[in-house]
Amino acid sequence: AMRLQAPQFQALFTPGLRSVAELFEKKNYELRIAGGAVRDLLSGVTPQDVDFATTATPAEMKEMFTAAGVRLINNKGEKHGTITARLHEQNFEITTLRIDVVTDGRHAEVEFTTDWHKDAERRDLTVNSMFLGLDGTLYDFFNGYEDLKSKKIRFVGKAAERIQEDYLRILRYFRFYGRIAEEAGDHEPNTLQAIKENAKGLAGISGERIWVELKKILLGNHVNHLVQLMYELDIAQYIGLPLDGNLEEFARVTKNIQNLSPKPMTVLASLFKGKDDVTNLDLRLKISKEEKNLGLFLVKHRHELTKGPGPEPLRPYQDFLMDSREANTNSKIFELLKYQGEEQLLKEMQEWTVPSFPVSGHDLRKMGVSSGKEIGTALQQLRDEWKKSGYHMDKEELLSCLKKL
Repeated sequence: AMRLQAPQFQALFTPGLRSVAELFEKKNYELRIAGGAVRDLLSGVTPQDVDFATTATPAEMKEMFTAAGVRLINNKGEKHGTITARLHEQNFEITTLRIDVVTDGRHAEVEFTTDWHKDAERRDLTVNSMFLGLDGTLYDFFNGYEDLKSKKIRFVGKAAERIQEDYLRILRYFRFYGRIAEEAGDHEPNTLQAIKENAKGLAGISGERIWVELKKILLGNHVNHLVQLMYELDIAQYIGLPLDGNLEEFARVTKNIQNLSPKPMTVLASLFKGKDDVTNLDLRLKISKEEKNLGLFLVKHRHELTKGPGPEPLRPYQDFLMDSREANTNSKIFELLKYQGEEQLLKEMQEWTVPSFPVSGHDLRKMGVSSGKEIGTALQQLRDEWKKSGYHMDKEELLSCLKKL
C-alpha cells in the first residue's frame, strides 16, 4: 500500500487534529481524510478544507465529544451524518460512512455503514473517492490515484447510475475535467453518452447549485471546449444558457481572457447575443444583481466602447467613466477590457486615478457669477473644456477659459 509523507500532509497535524485523532483512537473508531482533500494532497496541493470520514455514528461521536468537553457547532448536517467539532480554534467536519438508500436525482436518503468500500462507491468521480489514513496510508477502491496521475476524469462505477443519483454530477464532471485533464477532448465515449442521455435531469436542479458549478467551469481550463460540449450534449438549454449561444464569439473571448483573471460573467457574456439572454440566465440561475448588471453592461458596450485611435487609446474608457453616474463603473470597464483582450490598456486603466474636477460653484461666485442657473451652465461648459483637455487643465486655466466664454 502507498503511504503519503508529503509536507502538505504533515502540515495538517495541528494541535486540534492531534486531539481529535487521539479521541477516536481511544474509542477504536476509524478516522480518515476523505474526498477532495485526498485528491489535493496527492497532487501536491494544500487542501482548502479537509473533510473527515469515520466508522463512528453521529450519536457515538456526540457522546465521545461531549464526554471530552469538546464544543459541537451547528447540527444542520447531523441527519446526513455530519458532526462539526471545534478544538483549538479549528473546526473539524466529520461524517459517518454511509450508503444511499433512496435517491431522486437531487437528494439522497442515507443509512450509516462501517464499510469504507460502500461509502467510496456512492461518491461521484474516481479522483474524489479516495481516503487517506492519518498514518498516510491511501485507501483507493476505484483506481482514483491512477486516474489522477494520468489526468483522467471518470465516474465511479457506471456513469449513468452516478448521474441519476444527482444530476448536478454532470457539471461536476465538467468542472473537474477543467481542473485536472491535460488535453481538451480526452473523454470516454460512454461517459459522454451517459451525460447526453441524462442531460434533461439538470432541469430539476436548483439554479443556485448550477451557478456554483458553472462559475467554476468558466474559470477553469478548457472552458471553450467544455462549453461547446455542453451544446453538443444538449445540456445548455437546461442550465439557462441561450439556445443559439454565440460560440464563435465565445471561442474568441476565451482566448483573449486567458491570463487576465476575469469574472465568470465576463466569460459567459460572450455567448449572449442580447440583453434577453442575460435576463433568461438570471431567471434560471438567480445570479446576483452585480453579476446581472455586469452581463448587461458587457452586452451593451462590448462593440461600441473600444479603444481610441491615435495617441490616447484609453480616452473613450476614461470619458465613459467620468460621465457615468453609476457605482462600480470602473470595475465594469476593467472587465470590458479583459473581454476585449486589451491587456496593456487594462494595466494602464487600473493605474489611472479618476481626477477630481478642480472648479467649484464657490470659485464662480468669487468671480461674480451669482445666479444658480448660470453657475450650473458655466460649470457644465468648463467640465466639457476640461474633458477635451484630457482632464489636464487646472483651476487657473479653466477660470481664464470662463472669461473667454
